[in-house]
Amino acid sequence: MIIAFQKHLLLALVAVTVVASACQHQSAKTAGTLQLSREFINEQLDDAEAQIKILTDSVPADRMPRTFQGDTSVFSNTGWWTSGFYPGSLLYLYEYSGDERLLQLAKDKLRILEKEKYNKGTHDLGFMLYCSFGNALRLTGDTAAYKEILLTGAQSLISRYNPAVKAIRSWEGWTYPVIIDNMMNLEFLIQASELSGDSKYRDIAVTHANTTMVNHYRSDYSSYHVIDYNPEDGSIVGRKTAQGAFDESAWARGQAWGLYGYVMMFREIGDEAYLEFAEHVAAFLLNHPNMPNDLVPYWDFDAPGLSMESPYAAHYKTNRDASAAAIIASALIELSTFTKGAESDGYLRSAERILESLSAAPYKAELGTNGGFILKYSVGSIPHDSEIDVPLTYADYYYIEALMRYRRLLDGKPVVGAFYRETIGRG
Repeated sequence: MIIAFQKHLLLALVAVTVVASACQHQSAKTAGTLQLSREFINEQLDDAEAQIKILTDSVPADRMPRTFQGDTSVFSNTGWWTSGFYPGSLLYLYEYSGDERLLQLAKDKLRILEKEKYNKGTHDLGFMLYCSFGNALRLTGDTAAYKEILLTGAQSLISRYNPAVKAIRSWEGWTYPVIIDNMMNLEFLIQASELSGDSKYRDIAVTHANTTMVNHYRSDYSSYHVIDYNPEDGSIVGRKTAQGAFDESAWARGQAWGLYGYVMMFREIGDEAYLEFAEHVAAFLLNHPNMPNDLVPYWDFDAPGLSMESPYAAHYKTNRDASAAAIIASALIELSTFTKGAESDGYLRSAERILESLSAAPYKAELGTNGGFILKYSVGSIPHDSEIDVPLTYADYYYIEALMRYRRLLDGKPVVGAFYRETIGRG
């Protein structure tokens, strides 16, 4: 049964179309290929729900949780790039449990987040608006409440697109920087085209993904963090990093963003080139000699081999990044549905290994600790001496998403949630 009230039934059908298009290439796994039990997945989601309810008690009405550092909770305003992850996490856990309090808590945060739909000073509106309002639309079908917000936000995002560069600008400063993280904002644009019927958002997403494929990636399918362009003619000014160990290194979360982005692009666009590319990126990650056995990567794949000339060698060779692991797990679960046989099972085994690792010490926090965050030992930016070995709101979001995706596989459903009442609650 569609969630929206009867008076919104016709509007809700628009959202059905959006979600249906997102699921068109997916096939469900049979239970026999899945090695994690329903009891295990539900236990982790139960724990996540209990932990986030502890977190909610400390969050100011006008702020979003960001991290917990030095026994102190750190919050952000809604303009910070991670502002959409907390309401998104609440919505995923509402989808799991059916607890209406979680839905109301999410809606309370959506009210203060809405103004960011006008924010043309950031490339992160996919994170900020799609992880939040996009999930709200998916779960409620309330296009009257959320469609305009999403479309206004999408219009703000494409204001940063330059047709000479064929990509969306990331930061201010530099010349015209484009970071690999931008791949995560493209789903927002694709769904904006589905909602509006205007192909311009989708066209920009495809162009940006294709530009990134050509210019960000090295021959081994590792990604640069930043490509700096000449905005006049689209030529490359520099290939750099801002958060990795050095310009030619493989910053772990950047590799995760790219994998997730190209898996999503195949799901949404159906171009086999995206699937093939995602498989190459996955191979780089999973076969890397510096990937630890628990599949929770170092903050940079090149960190263990840093020479003493590196400013990070003395203290930061072995720091792990749980956020990168969670993103990779979620992407691999979906990638397993687009492939077959041993290849598909390999992706699934790797995702399962990551979920097992993140769901145990030292990564998973004990209930009531860690400031109410679920995971420990993520890394924001070592070069900026920021958020090192701490919980991060986006680590929790993608961990919950990976668990929800796996649970949908156990239910024999596509990993991208469908727009029906049966998706709400433990079932």
